[in-house]
Amino acid sequence: MHKLSVNQTHTMLYTNLSLSYVTTHIHNFHFVKTSLFIFSLSRGFSSTAHKVFDKSPQRHTTILTDKGYEALASFVSGNVLGKKPTKYELCTALNYCAKTRNSRLGSQIHAKVVHTGFDPNLYINSALVNVYAKCGSMGEAMKVFDGMELHDEVSWTSMICGLSQNGQGGEALCLFKEMLTTPIRPNCFTYVSVVSACTEQESVFKCGELVHAHVVMLGHESNSFVISVLIDYYAKCGRMDKAVMLFGSCAYNDDVVLNTMISAYSHNRQGENALRLFAKMHNANAGVSEHTLTSILDACGALTVLRQGKQVHALVTKMGSDRNTFVVGALINMYSKCGNIDEACNVFYQTGYKNNVLWTSLITAYAQSGRGLDALKIFDHLLTEKRFDPDHVCFTVVLTACNHSGLLDKGISYFKKMTSDYNLVPEVDQYACLIDLYARKGDLESAKRVMEEMPFYANAVMWSSFLSSCKEYGNVELGREAAYKLFELEPRSPVPYLVLADIYAGAGLWNEVQNIRKLMNENGVRKCLAGWSWVEVDRTQ
Repeated sequence: MHKLSVNQTHTMLYTNLSLSYVTTHIHNFHFVKTSLFIFSLSRGFSSTAHKVFDKSPQRHTTILTDKGYEALASFVSGNVLGKKPTKYELCTALNYCAKTRNSRLGSQIHAKVVHTGFDPNLYINSALVNVYAKCGSMGEAMKVFDGMELHDEVSWTSMICGLSQNGQGGEALCLFKEMLTTPIRPNCFTYVSVVSACTEQESVFKCGELVHAHVVMLGHESNSFVISVLIDYYAKCGRMDKAVMLFGSCAYNDDVVLNTMISAYSHNRQGENALRLFAKMHNANAGVSEHTLTSILDACGALTVLRQGKQVHALVTKMGSDRNTFVVGALINMYSKCGNIDEACNVFYQTGYKNNVLWTSLITAYAQSGRGLDALKIFDHLLTEKRFDPDHVCFTVVLTACNHSGLLDKGISYFKKMTSDYNLVPEVDQYACLIDLYARKGDLESAKRVMEEMPFYANAVMWSSFLSSCKEYGNVELGREAAYKLFELEPRSPVPYLVLADIYAGAGLWNEVQNIRKLMNENGVRKCLAGWSWVEVDRTQ
């Protein structure tokens, strides 16, 4: 008789006790049985999973509504009886694993595929590639893909999609080029993944335009998903002219395209256009997604239009989206940007489940409302109570709060905690906060040293912040170095020229001021028009 390990014994005991409790006390909670069913199967206890299935009095409402459940049930019962699964059962079960991101169960089914001799089958192999790619196991996905004698559009698309979604956009584009040399033609799902991969490339705009041309050439330009991903792509490149042109050329703007265009406007700080399109969409009774609600709330916050923000809040409640983490986070952000921190807190505390995203949103709300010390108190309390593990985004917010409160020592302490306490490697955003923190406190040498020693190239934002601090503290030498760096990074921007001229003027170096103005004219740089803003007064703008 095969002897079970201690872990297996504990797992089987737990599962059998859970089965007894579920069937006796909570027979109406079908999702609990479904979870227990999948748990039993993924741990290798097919007989226990079969019991869960058999003791479900209302199988038709939960376990058997989806073909994936049917396939898994058939797979379990077949294993119990020692029957060889069919190709259909294996494919459907694998598709279910891909949909639920269950890599453990997918690996076990893969072993069954090899054991039963179905591993040369094209459709099963394509399903395996899809499982591993959706679960982020790109090494395993590539092994299966490379081992296939033939490929179909599913295997190609799954592989390209997996690479794109796992931050390997360059590899995805290379594989797409390889696909074009085969008789297999890309479908609309392939193009969605390829366009998404383009956003990660340095030559992003040129690359995406080539793919766009290919889309038109193969006749996929009428597909709403392809149009949406292209609009999103152009928006992220800052080419709203292209996005608007593509949106205007659509014969029929469905809900997907409309939602994407609103997000594009919001992403590019064109909140007025986003609000107009949202109002038009809502009046036409078009379907509004929760992602669109997030985008339109961001637009309201950026424009500080509290009245419109409250109207969107009412729509959120009406739609039942006030349980969505990202929508609630956007509400908190909108109210805080509009100066209503009390309402932001009300939204937070009325939310039942508070996760890392919402706690970070609350800390952000306090930080950007000028209450940095309150933000840090909440953060320290959470760390003391061990109620959550902060991520990079949260540390960026906390360092920003330290920055605005002038807490240099505390900011440095938090920066060090990232690595020492939470094994987080600081990214460029956290380094930017640390540089700004040093610079605002007047320690320009330390700020410059961080820029030189960090594992990233200092970007224009860092040098601009550093230059502003050089102006504030009258440091001519470091100010000159920062300005000339910005001349290279932002050759068309007049800001570094003007700030450096002010630094020279403050030091009484009038000849240098003249030289900077001359250099500005020689380089064809012109001063920008004055900025403008708008506020609501008695419901007029």
